[in-house]
Amino acid sequence: MSPDDVLASVDDLDSLTAPVVLDVRWQLGRDDGHELYRAGHVPGAVYVDLETELAAPASPDAGRHPLPLIADLQAAARRWGIEDGGTVVVYDDNGGQAAARAWWLLRWGGLDDVRILDGGLAAWRAAGLPLAEGDESADRPGTVVLTPGGLPTVTIDNVAATPVLLDARASERYRGEVEPMDPRAGHIPGARSAPTTGNLDDAGRFLPADELRRRYADLGAVPGVDVAVYCGSGVTAAHDIAALAIAGVDAALYPGSWSQWSADPARPAATG
Repeated sequence: MSPDDVLASVDDLDSLTAPVVLDVRWQLGRDDGHELYRAGHVPGAVYVDLETELAAPASPDAGRHPLPLIADLQAAARRWGIEDGGTVVVYDDNGGQAAARAWWLLRWGGLDDVRILDGGLAAWRAAGLPLAEGDESADRPGTVVLTPGGLPTVTIDNVAATPVLLDARASERYRGEVEPMDPRAGHIPGARSAPTTGNLDDAGRFLPADELRRRYADLGAVPGVDVAVYCGSGVTAAHDIAALAIAGVDAALYPGSWSQWSADPARPAATG
């Protein structure tokens, strides 16, 4: 996967043929994404609710954001107007942290041309482009057919055996100094800290491919090595997977992530 397979710039939107644009505004501990969308969004963008459309219901056994059933994801994608073979651009207002979940899920579902708007809504505003208000919906339902397995995953039983396991959470959560959401603090033994903030420059855009390549090589994540990524609940881990893809490294997602692992008292936790 090349950077052009992962990212779209604001200028790219003008050259793409009828892309479906999805606004995926969501942040941990906040529920005002739809309100923010209504106040101003990229014209033509359809709002996506991460909690209900990009995840199945939470449970201790599966974690806080389990993967949705493929039939449910397909139904949502059709509501958004996605066609087979179409182009999708996803964005948020938080450095792509939530948009990457939509990028990963649609790629996992078999769509080939899904890209993250590099820099998100901030880049759109910085370009002096207009915003639309209120709600928008697709002109007509899409006909896309999704099939799971387009991107790899690992399970709770095999994740710890992955040769290079990366933890995408903030460093203090990895070290076990704080844990605001999940049953226990710490990380999966053997995991290496790779917070998503290290993927971005000061403007909230992804770093160039060579810089990302160096970042992840320092963590042992290089082409040809099995790599898996987790976070708190399988959302922001997709951001690391996108950055790795830009760097030319394939990686699997552990969907249950720390929220699933830490809920099982038989699973060990490391700190520091």
